[in-house]
Amino acid sequence: QVQLVESGGGLVQAGGSLRLSCAASGRTPRPYSMGWFRQAPGKEREFVAAISRSGGSTSYADSVKGRFTISRDNTKNTLNLQMNSLKPEDTAVYYCAARSGDGKGYVARDYDYWGQGTQVTVSS
Repeated sequence: QVQLVESGGGLVQAGGSLRLSCAASGRTPRPYSMGWFRQAPGKEREFVAAISRSGGSTSYADSVKGRFTISRDNTKNTLNLQMNSLKPEDTAVYYCAARSGDGKGYVARDYDYWGQGTQVTVSS
């Protein structure tokens, strides 16, 4: 079992920045591929970004490309999401997720473990 706990959400004005973190604990015999997803009220959970086990490969949704940066520190079992130039449409609950399979995942069903989520609200 892997436990994931997100932090760093909050309220920010449009154009501002936030940094989300996700701490992993439990049985982590090897690094997992990890990702960030978000879910706005009345909408489905959507992919935001993914990172490989080593951190050498990253992928982003088109809506956040160039504004968000995913990173990880395997020595500390942490995952981060630096969010810049935030827009009101970025408002959502953000979830980190871990995937035990090979390769990065791009849809929610690809992931085995989920955090409880952290709220990000961007005001206009």
